[in-house]
Amino acid sequence: MSYMEAIKSGYSNYAKFNGRASRSEFWWFVLFYAVVILIVNQIVSLTGLPIIISVLVWASFVLPMLGLYFRRLHDVDRTAWWILIAFVPLIGSIVLIVFWATPGTEGDNRFGPPTATAVN
Repeated sequence: MSYMEAIKSGYSNYAKFNGRASRSEFWWFVLFYAVVILIVNQIVSLTGLPIIISVLVWASFVLPMLGLYFRRLHDVDRTAWWILIAFVPLIGSIVLIVFWATPGTEGDNRFGPPTATAVN
C-alpha cells in the first residue's frame, strides 16, 4: 500500500474497529501522523498560536489511530484487548511495537480476510 492509499484508508476507516490493516497501511499512517503533529507543534510554538490548535489536531487523529491500532492487532491474530498492555510501563509499548511490526497472518484469520491491497 502506498503512502497516499494508507492515508485515505486511515481516514475512510476512521471509526472501523473490526477487520484487518496491513503493516504498510499502519506504518505509513503512523508516519503521516508524526509528521503532521510535528509540523503543527512547530507552527504553534513559533507563531505563539494558542495550544488548543495542537490539541484539536491531535484529537482529530484519536479515532483513526485507535481504529488502526485495533485492525493492525487483528491482522496478527490478536484481539484489540492487547492495546491495554500499553498501561504496563515500557514493556507494554515494546510488546505492542513488536506486534505491529510482525507480518500479518497469511489468508483468513478469525478477524476476516486480509486487506485487498495488503503488502505485509
